[in-house]
Amino acid sequence: MDAYIVTGASKGIGLALTKVLTDKGHTVIGIARSQPVNWPGTKLIPFDLLDTLRIPDLMQEIFTHIPASCDSVTLINNAGTVTPIGFSGNNDAADISQSIALNLTAPMVLSGAFIREADKLDSKKIILNISSGAGRKAYEGWSAYCAGKAGLDHFSVCVQKEYGDVKVLSIAPGIIDTDMQGEIRESSESEFPLIENFKEYKKQGLLSTPEETAQKLVRLFEREDFGALDTILDIRDFD
Repeated sequence: MDAYIVTGASKGIGLALTKVLTDKGHTVIGIARSQPVNWPGTKLIPFDLLDTLRIPDLMQEIFTHIPASCDSVTLINNAGTVTPIGFSGNNDAADISQSIALNLTAPMVLSGAFIREADKLDSKKIILNISSGAGRKAYEGWSAYCAGKAGLDHFSVCVQKEYGDVKVLSIAPGIIDTDMQGEIRESSESEFPLIENFKEYKKQGLLSTPEETAQKLVRLFEREDFGALDTILDIRDFD
């Protein structure tokens, strides 16, 4: 049996991952601001990840629910935001700060706290960061989002160099039909010049479902060569 900690676990990829992993008999501890009815995992902890100073205490609480006998323990940093959408000179300072806090600072603090707590277990340790192609390619109107995801990629590489006993992955999950995609389609062309492309993705059925993405991610975990995978990955490169 394995144990998983999933942020943003109440919807989208996070909820889909929770369902898949729970159905496989694993322990799943979720972190989310909202609490859906009949959440399928082991325990859902309500928490706002913008409150980064309290994350170390949160992680201590989480590990009271992690079985000491688990074969592996995995942190999945999934929570994120595409806000603010707009050109850099028009973005509000508070929105930029919150974007970096949720997309980069929170995963950094979560990862550090996870490493400290997981060190007490004999289990394999894994950190999976949900990144984005936007961290590897610049998009007009997404400067904060691109910067946060680029930072998350580079942070992942640093942690992998620092901790040989922790497997770290930063995975771009592709274009997925989530609330974030809806938010992108509701923006204006002046804020995001590529908006028509994203509307077409939806019209043409080119978006993956959260469930399809979750299944791909779990199959990645189950690969025999998982331990040898590169840190920076794109899920679309795998079957």
